[in-house]
Amino acid sequence: MWWFERNDLSGFSASSTAEQVTEGIDGSGLTAIVTGASSGIGFETARVLALRGVHVVMAVRNIAAGNEVQGTIIKENPCAKVNAMELDLSSIASVRKFATEFNSSGLPLNILINNAGIMATPFMLSKDKIELQFATNHIGHFLLTNLLLETMRRTALECKREGRILNVSSRRHKFSYKEGIRFDKINDQSGYNCLSAYGQSKLANVLHMNELARRLKEEGAKLTANSLHPGAIYTNLFRHHSFVSALASLVGKYFMKNIQQGAATTCYVALHSEVKGKSGYYFADSNIAEASSQANDPNLATKLWNFSSDLINKHSNV
Repeated sequence: MWWFERNDLSGFSASSTAEQVTEGIDGSGLTAIVTGASSGIGFETARVLALRGVHVVMAVRNIAAGNEVQGTIIKENPCAKVNAMELDLSSIASVRKFATEFNSSGLPLNILINNAGIMATPFMLSKDKIELQFATNHIGHFLLTNLLLETMRRTALECKREGRILNVSSRRHKFSYKEGIRFDKINDQSGYNCLSAYGQSKLANVLHMNELARRLKEEGAKLTANSLHPGAIYTNLFRHHSFVSALASLVGKYFMKNIQQGAATTCYVALHSEVKGKSGYYFADSNIAEASSQANDPNLATKLWNFSSDLINKHSNV
């Protein structure tokens, strides 16, 4: 039982589950992509969206695990529309391949949930020679979103329903490096701190949605972009730190959310009518919350957007 009970404006709290915040919502006719849906809150998000009638495309790095999860969801809910597609967010080529295949599939796209992530890894570079947490948590989702935007614009016009884009960030976005985004030191191993680098990638998630929201508003697109903190949850994100993993396993049930509660804010922002028209916000516990001052810096958001675009173009031309 979640120890911190408080109902805010939405009527939901940290203890609310994904099923509770979507109770009574009919998602039939909607299509959603959920990255990292083969485990943790990604799996629960996919399961609950499918339970509400949404056609869910699970974008997963391990297609065998994705197919297994697909079977699990369909066994529980035979009416579920769910399938898996391979996506390695640390690879620019894989992101492009996924987007090309999805865009050519003829499927509409109403909801994009950028959920997948890695946490506090030892210093490593991606296949494109970009620091792995920044590459996976931010660059992969930044590129994926841009490549799917036209399909989302078209879907919103054709079905006359608002499209929604979500980045699953973290409270850790408030604990990035001092300068926020280390534009000149993204791949600097000597100054690398695994938790600060994670915070940097999560800060990038919030900045990305804020800048995208601004651009969508300017063009008048019927799309919204928001970020969220799912809460402190014990998942396999802790696998790189055995002591933290053991501690979380021991006390997590008292001080951390379970998976069902951890997926609640994602499902709330993706489906709930209360979120209609809201764009450029940061949510926590299924309510609007306060992001850091760096996350709300429009100049930093624009700089990150341009930096990310240049970085992708650079590595795409190698």
